[in-house]
Order: sequence, then C-alpha cells, then structure tokens
Amino acid sequence: MKVILREDVKDIGTAGQLVEVKSGYGRNYLIPRNLAIPATEANIKAIGEIGKQKTIREKKQRREAEIVRDKIEQLSISVPMLVGEEDKIFGSVTSHDLAALMEKEGVKVDRRLIQLEEPIRSLGVYTVPVKVDKEVTANLKVWVIKKT
Repeated sequence: MKVILREDVKDIGTAGQLVEVKSGYGRNYLIPRNLAIPATEANIKAIGEIGKQKTIREKKQRREAEIVRDKIEQLSISVPMLVGEEDKIFGSVTSHDLAALMEKEGVKVDRRLIQLEEPIRSLGVYTVPVKVDKEVTANLKVWVIKKT
C-alpha cells in the first residue's frame, strides 16, 4: 500500500514523502492516527502543501527555541552547597537540581535536555549546555558557591 506521510515516522520516512508500507500497517496504524493519507492521485498532487506545512511548523518551533535559548543564556544560576575541608562540597549538583533552579527563575526545561556529562562536585563557575531543539543549544552559566 502506498501512503503519503503527514508527520515524520521513525524508520518509515519524513512528512510529505510517498512510501510503500504493508497494507495492515497503513490501514490500522498510520491512517487512523492521522500520520499518513492514502496515495490517491489528488493526494499525490497535494504533497507540496504537506511539505510547506512541515516547513512552517519547523520554523515556528525553531523561533520558539531561540527565544528560550536567549532566556537561558541571560540566566546566571548560583547553587549554594555545604562545604567541608579543602573546599570539598557535600553531594553534587545534578541536572535535576539545575532544572529545578531554572524553573524558579521562570524558564521551564526538561532535565534530560541539560547536557551535564557528570554531576558537578567542586566549587567554581561552569558553563552547562542545554539542548533546546535539534539545532539550538544554549549555554547556562552555573556558579557553585559555599553555603554560609
């Protein structure tokens, strides 16, 4: 069965693409979930419109991601931590902690988007990348300071 994808479907294709799938998969999964439409002559002529809609949607998402990136890059988060001898901190600063602090500042970001390679375990200033979108990455400035 030939169908035209309305959305990107993993391992099948991208929006606006004409693909061949098994008839049961097309009839019972793709078409009812509005992920694809049957490949009739009229629908094949409409492929260009689906591509235009996808482009518009991607541009809108990118603009929104750039706004969030600008907000994140303006932030400077201070994380007060208890410190022992030789300025060794108790515990560590994780992406979960950073996400909670960012939410207090008014920027809600999923903790999985914060690309912290390993938890922060010492005092100092760190630049932590936050992947806002596929192509948009923000740099968050984090200050780990002594708790007084």
